[in-house]
Amino acid sequence: MEKQKINDRTKNGTGGYSNITVKKETAIRFRSYSKKFGKSHSEVLGGMVHYFKENNLDPFGEGTKIILESLKKLERQMMKKFDRLIAIIKNMEKTSIRPTYEMMLILYEAYVKDERKPKPEPIKIQEERMDFLELRNTVPKTKHDRMLKGFENYKKHSNEILHNVEKVEPMMGKPYIKINMGIGKFESLKHQIR
Repeated sequence: MEKQKINDRTKNGTGGYSNITVKKETAIRFRSYSKKFGKSHSEVLGGMVHYFKENNLDPFGEGTKIILESLKKLERQMMKKFDRLIAIIKNMEKTSIRPTYEMMLILYEAYVKDERKPKPEPIKIQEERMDFLELRNTVPKTKHDRMLKGFENYKKHSNEILHNVEKVEPMMGKPYIKINMGIGKFESLKHQIR
């Protein structure tokens, strides 16, 4: 029963092995070639057949033409891209690099010419007097009198407020301070302090 299953698989091509007769030189070349991949001879041969089939290659001459044509097409595309890159670089050189270089050259030449000219001597400015910054102990009498009068008024208003302050201790909550003063008087005091 098992022999029949094995024979069925070999007939269908799914498992088992089959012999192929090839020339001795071809077999030696194939063995040395398949050793490079580290795979069995069946796997290498299967990969080769799959590659030729997928890429529509004919191993007897037409396949190399297709490969050469695709390489030439790829080369033409790459050359077009290189031409575009060269055009971009030339444009950059024309529009930005070259004008910048010329401007720098003009500035450098102007700088060198400026170095050759004798420089004018700087204008001497008289030394400024700095004695006005020194502290003085005197204040004009009128200013002093105004300051004293303002201080007296401020002291008077402060005393009025202090005499009208009353401490309130409520039944609940924290104690606070209350000022006994009419709204009109408070507004006038506020206006004077400003």
